[in-house]
Amino acid sequence: MIRDFWRGFGEVWPMLLAYAPIAALWGAVAAGQGFSPLEAVLVSGIVYSGAAQFVAVDLVKAGTPLSLLVFTIATVGLRHVLMSASISRHVQHFPRLKASILMFWLTDEAWAILERRALHEKLTPAYFLGASMPLWPNWILFTAIGAMIGNKLGDGAAIGLDFAFAAMFIAVLAGFWKGPRTGAILAASAFAACMAKQFVPGAWFILIGGVAGIAIAVALHSEREA
Repeated sequence: MIRDFWRGFGEVWPMLLAYAPIAALWGAVAAGQGFSPLEAVLVSGIVYSGAAQFVAVDLVKAGTPLSLLVFTIATVGLRHVLMSASISRHVQHFPRLKASILMFWLTDEAWAILERRALHEKLTPAYFLGASMPLWPNWILFTAIGAMIGNKLGDGAAIGLDFAFAAMFIAVLAGFWKGPRTGAILAASAFAACMAKQFVPGAWFILIGGVAGIAIAVALHSEREA
């Protein structure tokens, strides 16, 4: 059990380095919008979704009504429904309560690591915990640092911190590369997300990109089976 935990941690620890500047940047942005360090930490600990948190702080800045704020954040989080559905087939042998608790720590990066592992061997609760949970306290810690330093970080975009999210997701996707079919799925997803970003208001581009990728994956699989 302990060995499986450390195996999971061995897979996820590089992500800890990637999370640090992103969390610190969000903490600084939140502080700039009037959040106290405690409030910023609580948001990171409870919401625990970088994309949703960045969207939320922008909406708060714009004075968005609470109902629309909640709806938008829920829309951003819909991708977790897709990830949970995907990973659920690999954790059916987990005790139900344990699986439910572990799902709280299912981020995009943890999902990618777990899916890759499930291709080769059966997942265990200890491995799931090791590959997902450490990201959470790391996210909270660097949120606190960013919130306390605040504006001393300067313009994050000027030093490339705004690209950290994109770079991390590119690295995650690279681990799934299996040739032209993978490229077609990623291209379709990216194209659909970009078009939706341009023409569909709100954060629907995240879900639309995901659904487009799934549709192409299903079509290519059906073609191969035919």
